[in-house]
Amino acid sequence: MKSYSLFKKDWLSELRTRYAVNALAMFILVTISVILFSIGSEKISEYLTGGLLWIVIFFSAMSGLSRAFVSEEERNTTMTLQLIAAPSTIFSGKLIFNLLLVFLMNFAITILFIVLFPSFALKNFLLFFISFVFGNIGIAVSSTIIAAIISKASSKGTLYPVLSFPILLPLILTLLELTKFAMDGNSVEASFVEIAVLICYDVIMLTASYLLFDFIWKE
Repeated sequence: MKSYSLFKKDWLSELRTRYAVNALAMFILVTISVILFSIGSEKISEYLTGGLLWIVIFFSAMSGLSRAFVSEEERNTTMTLQLIAAPSTIFSGKLIFNLLLVFLMNFAITILFIVLFPSFALKNFLLFFISFVFGNIGIAVSSTIIAAIISKASSKGTLYPVLSFPILLPLILTLLELTKFAMDGNSVEASFVEIAVLICYDVIMLTASYLLFDFIWKE
């Protein structure tokens, strides 16, 4: 219940300020517009559009998800949260907020890619849906724990993408492979290994985040 209360606080605060939403919306629109203008009338391969999709998603996450704990430091509410809630509760509330933000952001990006890029053709929607769901969970979990790590650093903006890249790289590479399989029309059974890697990544990151967050939050 406390996790939901923390999520509700963050969500209502976001609705008032619209900091993350505006940053994400502007980044997505500008990035996709630049890609469209750069391509012009040239025809690009479907694999390239699949790669561009996850590149846009990665950098969008870098621009909008870093403030999960930074906002608490800026408002000086960190000590209050430490007193009224357990670390696992705080992490769960922040994770729920980032999950909602990631799914909304990536759904919008995917719809824009389907509409604006004719070569982005998926032959196996179920496979892409599975990779999309578990990929978003992995991005949200990783981004949340990284945001906690950098919240007390002086150079937050620079440190966030530097830490995120090596942690998210295995996830992005797996998602690129699964997107390629979805475009080729491969079955879910034929992509079992990649899906298993994706799920294992999510489980490992979620477990490690809950184990480490107690030390990070009280540091």
